Amino acid sequence: MEEAIEAMDVETSEVVHVPDHGEALRIAEALLFASAEPLSVEELTGRLPEGADVERILEDLSSIYASRGVNLVRVAGRWAFRTASDLSFVLARDVVEQRKLSRAAMETLAIIAYHQPVTRAEIEEIRGVATSKGTLDTLLETGWIRLRGRRRAPGRPVTYGTTPGFLNHFGLDAIDDLPGLEELKGAGFLEGRVPSDLSVPVPSDDNALRPDEDPLDQDDLFIPLDMDESEAGEE
Repeated sequence: MEEAIEAMDVETSEVVHVPDHGEALRIAEALLFASAEPLSVEELTGRLPEGADVERILEDLSSIYASRGVNLVRVAGRWAFRTASDLSFVLARDVVEQRKLSRAAMETLAIIAYHQPVTRAEIEEIRGVATSKGTLDTLLETGWIRLRGRRRAPGRPVTYGTTPGFLNHFGLDAIDDLPGLEELKGAGFLEGRVPSDLSVPVPSDDNALRPDEDPLDQDDLFIPLDMDESEAGEE
């Protein structure tokens, strides 16, 4: 009899408590609404009741808000509520006007996004004109680009890449969501006669350094404030 009772106790202790899905859904909804930044699955898991099915919760919330004024979307691998794309014009008047990037800065940002890791000299070669150090500093200040490493080449020039902040600002889940050649044509960014050999590279923002890159030194942290001697030149 005692053995039977002990066996029952063991079985009872092994029963896993499954949290109420509806309550976990409400908690996740509140967390996502209150957060100033997108939340990762790991962050949600750490704040939801133990055992909550986070993937199912996100799927349910996405479905619930799919036809509403705000949608649950994934940006830079994280989750956040965003105004429905077809209603963005309603809030346009309430958006704080920010300083617009210059054409040179936008071109430089696009080159970094598609060609990363890329050096200043390589950016200038692609653009066909010199790139001001101030342009790169401006993009670094926005938090959209970062210093990746140093190219294993004469002068060891710094390489640049994009950040999760870039993906978040432009509403991209991953860097390969950037438009390809046909999409750029359809959007009107490439007009007129396009050269037959024109191609748009497949972008990659993998954090791992390439074989031709070395890690940054401690002194490289001050590059945004001081001229990088290895890339100094006519501006």
